Parts: sequence; structure tokens; C-alpha cells
Amino acid sequence: MGSLIFSLNVTLDGCVDHQEGIADDETHAYFTRLMDEGGAMLWGRVTYEMMESYWPAVARGDEQAPPAIHEWAVKLDAKPKYIVSTTRTDFPWTNSHHLAGNLRESVQNLKDATPAGVLLGSGKLATELDRLNLIDEYKFLIQPRITGHGPTLHQNGLPTTRHLQLLSSTPLQNGVVAMHYRRTP
Repeated sequence: MGSLIFSLNVTLDGCVDHQEGIADDETHAYFTRLMDEGGAMLWGRVTYEMMESYWPAVARGDEQAPPAIHEWAVKLDAKPKYIVSTTRTDFPWTNSHHLAGNLRESVQNLKDATPAGVLLGSGKLATELDRLNLIDEYKFLIQPRITGHGPTLHQNGLPTTRHLQLLSSTPLQNGVVAMHYRRTP
């Protein structure tokens, strides 16, 4: 059975707005390594649509991009992508699959079928999966910024506190710190 790993950019005040992170070669290389290590991606519909609106064009070469960003796009294009949505069922991007039915069961089945692990990259979906106790690890890029706005991580709360064990912390050259935690009982 694989792990469900939640990974996202987070500012010091908890903002998870994708426009607030440092998106340079170093951070793209970090996320490329995470994607390489995992067996599949898991997103909600909103994240899927945001990603679908740009990355396939970069992978095809229709959009100019630096080498690290192009590498990310090509690998993302090839990676299995699973999308949770109650409002959309058609996901035409290469290797995209709708994850339907009972959320707990469908995500647990995906974890069971993906020994290399599943990389979760959607904030709202992460809250729901955290409420179901399905997230095993957290890999955050802590951004050296205070934004003063949201959306924030788990902004609607969780029923209980999550206790985490620090597995590693790695400062990047750009001031970002990569944090890796595992859930403890």
C-alpha cells in the first residue's frame, strides 16, 4: 500500500494561494523530484482545471518555458492524474482519470493500488481527506512571505489536531524551506 502525501506551497501565515509562492527553477526541480518519486497525482476539479489550462501546452512546446519548467510539464503530462469531482466527469488531459464514488473508499483504493504513493496537491481536497484520516505525510514548501490574505491551509478547520513527526527540513537557496512530516498516532 502506498502513502498519500500532501504537498503544497504555504506562506508563513498559512496562505496556499498558488500565486504567492516562489516559482523558480529550484522549486520546480523540488516538485519534479516529488512527482518522480510518486506513482500518481491526486487533485480536486479546481486544481485540475488550473493545471490543465497551462501545463499540457508547455509539455507540447506550444508555450515557451525554461528547461526545468518544460521538464516538469513533460513528466506531469505522463503521470497518472486522478481527479475528485462531483460536477465534472470528463477529463481529457493525457492520463487523467475521474475518481468517483465514496471518497474514503476511492482514495483508499487508489492508495492500495499505488505502491509508490499518491501526491495530493489540492488544498480543499486535502482538508476533506485529512478529516477522513487518509493523509500519511506532508511535504510543504514554506515560502518566506507573509501575505495577509487567504486562502489558508485547512481554513474551515479540522475536527482534531494533527500531530506530526518531522522527518526532514531542507533550506533552499531561494529562502524557501522544504519540510517533510509524517502523521503520528
